[in-house]
Amino acid sequence: MSHAVARLREQRKASLASLDKPFVARGSHAPRCPACRVIFSHCLCALRPQVTTRAGMCLIMCDMEPLKPSNTGWLIADVVPDTAAFGWSRTQVDPALLTLLADPQWAPYLVFPGEYVAPERVVTEVPVLAGKRPLFVLLDATWSQARKMFRKSPYLNHLPVLSLQPEQLSRYRLRRSTRDDHLCTSEVAALCLALGGETHAAETLETYLEVFSNHYLNSRQSVPPDLEDAAHRRLRDLAWPAQFG
Repeated sequence: MSHAVARLREQRKASLASLDKPFVARGSHAPRCPACRVIFSHCLCALRPQVTTRAGMCLIMCDMEPLKPSNTGWLIADVVPDTAAFGWSRTQVDPALLTLLADPQWAPYLVFPGEYVAPERVVTEVPVLAGKRPLFVLLDATWSQARKMFRKSPYLNHLPVLSLQPEQLSRYRLRRSTRDDHLCTSEVAALCLALGGETHAAETLETYLEVFSNHYLNSRQSVPPDLEDAAHRRLRDLAWPAQFG
């Protein structure tokens, strides 16, 4: 099943191919499943959960992020049905992104640390608004890239900034920030869902990230995935009754 991040990935691959600059992921050169980006021996497509959410996600992705197998914005699109994804450019903005942000059904929130904006623009809660659904706008990039995107995207300046206060340090193990309090994109999305009152969706996404990380890291070490470990059992408990029960 294709989703917004998968389509953006194909667009980026096509644009690089036209420049004769094919993207090659670091690490294993073994063929990867195109649907989950893990090598076929560790494919987790059969474990992909889907939940119903009131909230939507809008990913603004920096340059190569859609192409990286370790990117976790892909996991958000796997789980949250209303996920949009757009490539970021300093000099131009996708008109479809502006249309989405102006759509009256959505109440968009730009998710970013509040210390970087004026206090009157910062919110820490997601109120229930009549006739509107929350749309969480996430800058999917490294921390240094995200700060640049934040500064150089004036079309986002009118949005309230949702400043998260995570109670736990990042547990993402595939790529490391220099600071433990910098969360990966999927962790941020799970916190947003929880703030929006969608606890089940938040727990499902968080657990799916853990399962994905296990498969990805085990594939690097040629270790078979343990389908009966705590994370896999928890994912089945969260996702399968809703899908198959």
